[in-house]
Amino acid sequence: MRKTTMAISVLATLCCTQSVFALPPQESVEPVPAAEQHNDRKVLKASFIQRQMENNASIGRAIKSIASHYPQQVTTIVEVALDTYPEKYKEIIYAAISAQPTATEEIVRIAIEKNVSDCPNIVELAILAEPSYVNFVVTAAANTTPEELEEIVRVAVITEPDSADRIVQTLVQDHPNDMVDILTTAISAVPFVGEYIVDGLLAMFPEKADTVVEHAVRESVQQREHIIRIIETAENRGMEIDALKNSALAGGATEQEIAQAIDKN
Repeated sequence: MRKTTMAISVLATLCCTQSVFALPPQESVEPVPAAEQHNDRKVLKASFIQRQMENNASIGRAIKSIASHYPQQVTTIVEVALDTYPEKYKEIIYAAISAQPTATEEIVRIAIEKNVSDCPNIVELAILAEPSYVNFVVTAAANTTPEELEEIVRVAVITEPDSADRIVQTLVQDHPNDMVDILTTAISAVPFVGEYIVDGLLAMFPEKADTVVEHAVRESVQQREHIIRIIETAENRGMEIDALKNSALAGGATEQEIAQAIDKN
């Protein structure tokens, strides 16, 4: 509680007008008087609101400063800040994840549960704040709102296409019954990632090779050059040639495309 009080005290003294996307140097954090140590969370929250209203401070700057000095308090700070200033959710989420990316999954979960914005919007914001933690973002989002799985996939791969294979692998591992929907949504959103997604899925689920290839090819029929690369990738992953041909044909590949892909290898 002492550290929570300290965090809230600092948050209340920093300003709320400056954009979080250009954060200034961190402020020093002052110790909390012993008299405040026994305040409960509601009192702290009320104190935070009152002080924040009295000071012209940036909420993003405040969160970044506290999270940097007291990383163990970041989720509590995010909860209080989102309750108090839900309209500032972009600054709050971006600053918190930027300062403490290891808390990304919990921050995303809190933001979605507090309904400060729609889930895909929170997913995009969180990925932009720390792209290397995209797996944690989609995991938290899909577990919190599984009914929005396809939209989570779409937004994630568009926002961070270089991690499309990891995004799909992570979500298929957690939601294996939704593999086809995850695969087709990702390729539909960003067609050029198809071969990488196929490579990643065949590495993890070789027993699903027929399904993966068929649906990857089908989703790529409008970009025929991607079909050849998908077939090449599947062959390189060790898929048996006859099974590969049958799956590719079922997905809409031509005999010529299959022969061209196999001949290259």
